Amino acid sequence: MENPFQAKWTAEGNTLCLGHWEIHYLGLPLALPNAQLDADMGTDGIYNFMDPDDEIFREGLGEDDWILANMDWLADVFQQHNIELDEQNFRFFYQAVNPQDWRCGSCGGCM
Repeated sequence: MENPFQAKWTAEGNTLCLGHWEIHYLGLPLALPNAQLDADMGTDGIYNFMDPDDEIFREGLGEDDWILANMDWLADVFQQHNIELDEQNFRFFYQAVNPQDWRCGSCGGCM
């Protein structure tokens, strides 16, 4: 099954901190809580612009731990948008967000 979620962080380059999330489910936009709308999602990755392959810079939560830590607000978003509350949808959400996630300083713009 193809992932029904599409996620995009709106800022690129050295202004990552000025963006916000645009997340869609089956092409329809989702309204995220303010706390998540313009912040990193805390997913697992290496967010170092100078050495993006160095494991020493890995941070964030893996899929299982992230879902457990974010279940409350994510379930609220799913219910608000009539998205089935099942494990696969939570995993699809993480998998859509993770490649777009970022960290303050990961672009080198403020350094």
